[in-house]
Amino acid sequence: MCGIIGYVGQRQGLPIALDGLRNMEYRGYDSAGIAITQGAGIAAVKRAGKLQNLEDRIDEVGVESLKGTTAIGHTRWATHGRPIDENAHPHLSYDGKVAIVHNGIIENFASLRDELRAAGIELRSETDSEVAAHLLARAYNEGETAGDFRASALAVLNRLEGAFTILFMHDDHPDQIIAARRSTPLIVGVGEGEMFLGSDVAAFIEHTKHAVELGQDNVVILRADEYEILNFDGTPATGRPFEIDWDLAAAEKGGYDSFMLKEIHEQPAAVRDTLAGHYQDGRVTLDEQNLTDEDLKYIDQVFVVACGSAYHSGLLAKYAIEHWVRVPVQIEVASEFRYRDPILDERTLVLAISQSGETADTLEAVRHAKAQGAKVLAVCNTNGSQIPRESDAVLYTHAGPEIGVASTKAFLAQVAANYIVGLALAQAKGTKYPDEIAEIYRSLEEIPAKIERVLECEEQVTGIAEVLGAVRTMLFLGRGVGYPVALEGALKLKELAYIHAEGFPAGELKHGPIALIEDDLPVVVIVPSPRGVTVLHSKIVSNIQEIRARGAKTIVIAEEGDTAVEPYANWLIRIPESPSMMQPLLATVPLQYLAAEIAGHCGNTDIDKPRNLAKSVTVE
Repeated sequence: MCGIIGYVGQRQGLPIALDGLRNMEYRGYDSAGIAITQGAGIAAVKRAGKLQNLEDRIDEVGVESLKGTTAIGHTRWATHGRPIDENAHPHLSYDGKVAIVHNGIIENFASLRDELRAAGIELRSETDSEVAAHLLARAYNEGETAGDFRASALAVLNRLEGAFTILFMHDDHPDQIIAARRSTPLIVGVGEGEMFLGSDVAAFIEHTKHAVELGQDNVVILRADEYEILNFDGTPATGRPFEIDWDLAAAEKGGYDSFMLKEIHEQPAAVRDTLAGHYQDGRVTLDEQNLTDEDLKYIDQVFVVACGSAYHSGLLAKYAIEHWVRVPVQIEVASEFRYRDPILDERTLVLAISQSGETADTLEAVRHAKAQGAKVLAVCNTNGSQIPRESDAVLYTHAGPEIGVASTKAFLAQVAANYIVGLALAQAKGTKYPDEIAEIYRSLEEIPAKIERVLECEEQVTGIAEVLGAVRTMLFLGRGVGYPVALEGALKLKELAYIHAEGFPAGELKHGPIALIEDDLPVVVIVPSPRGVTVLHSKIVSNIQEIRARGAKTIVIAEEGDTAVEPYANWLIRIPESPSMMQPLLATVPLQYLAAEIAGHCGNTDIDKPRNLAKSVTVE
């Protein structure tokens, strides 16, 4: 979820690019950089860390060396490659004439890198992005598209696989920028005698209110006084013009009232980007690992350690790994793990889940596991953070920066990543045939589109919250993989609305919690698919009847086509059909909306910053 800006005009590009990056720093703060040209060589400056580090470096080199009216800039959220100077954007080509900035993932970068190395071109960074700069330089310097910036850019774009936004600058053509988008966003800002590009309108909102949204697989050629939109095959295309009626604060939030609501809507992309590149040539792959398939083959027990929402994603990892791999999995609250002296050895895999990669309790659990000889695999959203550095292997989620303290998109990305880990174990141990793994992965890849459909329930959930008003307590019930969803829904409500909420396995209802049921008590029930373990479905329908008989108001989340629950739901929220293990990626979304809406009725007007909570807990 990096931030990108481009400028072509009459003014000096440096201050405009810096302002744009400053307005988008919430999109990434691992590193930042700027490239500028006037046709007499590309000047580029980049630095790891926050934007201030880049500004300090610019002061050192002097603004006189960075004059030019065509500029591109980038603020990075690291995916491929650590957050160090060499991996910061822009990346320059081997001949120094091309500069690129990139957001997203180039899935086939490994084969492209090998091709470049065979041609004698060595990459200077660990990123997937750098290959695009060298490929463009080669296309421009030789072959059928030599000397043609447009044709060379199109040729390169058609070779890239994955989801990406990319900006190309060439020193021989200092009056233009060529940019493209596939899945990740890119918007044109239309000024008077100047043009802008941005990952979102916050990049240029201070300079123009006129914008054009590019469509999927669109290319734009930008000059100071015009823009031209093409498809990847070079045929003409059109964007969607619109007027920006937000102020800067709203622009940073994409027009949403809060970062949390924006991040809820970013969940399809978060899951899609996390899955990207992890199933190639019929095999599941992780990111950075010192664990071989042979190491994984001999794992005979798994411990999952995590805190908060990550713990709930770990519960789903337990369900998936035990089902697919047939090894025992224990799920541990990280703060308790090392103090109870768990039994670990060299055939134990510890799965450590942390959004920040700096969670103190989880980090100490990792250190304890390593000291006992266990293998450690981290699932993390922050490239280069401490937990991945101390682990044997890592699988990065690609949710981008999550500003809202209550986790939404990072949680769903963790669930997806945990499932990838489960499939990697099943592959290594041979507990699933290759065609079975392929089928499960295809089901995962269908989930982002299904999440987009679930996002349409927002208006319905808002209506439910308005009827409920300022509630005092709520219960959440689920069976099977619905139980961790119930826990996550209750946690979100506690975090945001500051009220009591509890999640239970629905089968435990008669073992105590049913005593809490009273007239008008709101109870959320996550209903398993009737196409799964049918006995679970019938039993939870009975649970709903039991609580309805005692006066509760039921908010039921059930699959499309499930008619058995209809008579017993005060409100029925539909989610698309999916395999049972995939349902949590869909059923969680309405509960995020519900918590955010009820919070407002309970008096919390800033759901991005709930009281007493911090995004990353770095002390035990």
